[in-house]
Amino acid sequence: MRHYKTQMDAAKKGIITPEMIAVAKKEYRTPEEIRSLVAKGQVAICANRLHTCISPAGVGSSLRTKINVNLGVSGDCRDYNGEMEKVMAAVNMGADAIMDLSSHGNTQPFRRKLISECPAMIGTVPVYDSVIHYQRDLDTLTAKDFIDVIRLHAEDGVDFVTIHCGITKKTIQQIKNHKRKMNIVSRGGSLVFAWMSMTGEENPFYEYYDEILDICREYDVTVSLGDACRPGCLADSGDVCQIEELVRLGELTKRAWEKDVQVIVEGPGHMPLDQIEANMKLQKTVCMGAPFYVLGPIVTDIAPGYDHITSAIGGAIAAASGAAFLCYVTPAEHLALPDVEDVKQGIIASKIAAHAADIAKKIPHARDIDDKMADARRSFDWEGQWECSIDPETAKKIRDERKPEIKESCSMCGKFCAVRSMNKALSGEHIDIL
Repeated sequence: MRHYKTQMDAAKKGIITPEMIAVAKKEYRTPEEIRSLVAKGQVAICANRLHTCISPAGVGSSLRTKINVNLGVSGDCRDYNGEMEKVMAAVNMGADAIMDLSSHGNTQPFRRKLISECPAMIGTVPVYDSVIHYQRDLDTLTAKDFIDVIRLHAEDGVDFVTIHCGITKKTIQQIKNHKRKMNIVSRGGSLVFAWMSMTGEENPFYEYYDEILDICREYDVTVSLGDACRPGCLADSGDVCQIEELVRLGELTKRAWEKDVQVIVEGPGHMPLDQIEANMKLQKTVCMGAPFYVLGPIVTDIAPGYDHITSAIGGAIAAASGAAFLCYVTPAEHLALPDVEDVKQGIIASKIAAHAADIAKKIPHARDIDDKMADARRSFDWEGQWECSIDPETAKKIRDERKPEIKESCSMCGKFCAVRSMNKALSGEHIDIL
């Protein structure tokens, strides 16, 4: 029988949970180190007590950088089986979390299927589902309706919920007066903004925050504090709307911790390269070291079709500077619902960014695989190279399609291969070029 309500509750009581032991093993840390970090709020173990098939993972800047994959059906793309195929492909490629952002149809069966079959963390944005669940226009929904959907998701076993509780009535005036280029680009944030504008009422996720925390405490759901005012273009980065919301999220983080509810804080967004490090440090200060969850950051606005690359550039810098959780971005970002290949490209780009950051942060054993790759390359051990590759299938395919004349080398260098020449020179062999 559990003698604690949440992972944070247990950690504060000095209890080491099975989830903490599992995370410690994955992170090459002691269970006590993980317990201490959870107690401080610097690591979140997103694990609803009803998600029994989960493989627990820790989210925190001192741990391996985690990857989230956004999926779900829309009004234009309604194939739940296709989305489940993407989910399993994402998990097989190493995704640590899946966010179901479905915005069409009866979402509950798909959500419950995720919880029953998927070992990754599962997240949702309940405000999306509110309109779908009740099949009513946004302005007819009440604060109670929104809160009830949060409870529904918690009861289904969701591990973390994104709630846009950092914007208030004051934000409406700021957006109107500040004249942002892209206004609000957060889908959840725009829905909350629209609801407040139409009803004249305060943000229900802010006004009834304590009630939301009670639900999260009951099921051990982690609160993901959504950044409704994240910049949607470089021109809006670091403006008063973004920074004031961040300050409010810091206050809400403290209130959640007081109720033993774990928190992750969402961040930008589109942001110039030179602003990323400072933004990460500001977040860690304002939110007292709570894990930071970033979308990108996307470092230029002009690369539709390649935003998995612009995101990976920003993500590597963000994670090396303190971000703990990268939300993947696919080539379809800003363009369409991603297909299976888009999902793959997005995950690979995010994994490269996360791994590069982990090496820079000197996460325990992060560089081991790189050292193994160097050994395999020096000895022309191609099978060993595939084993070390983030995407061995693609690497092997490229080599097989362009087979070299010299078996150990590649078709780029042939006998001019530097590794081949050095191996022969150092062993005293004749180096034949022609």
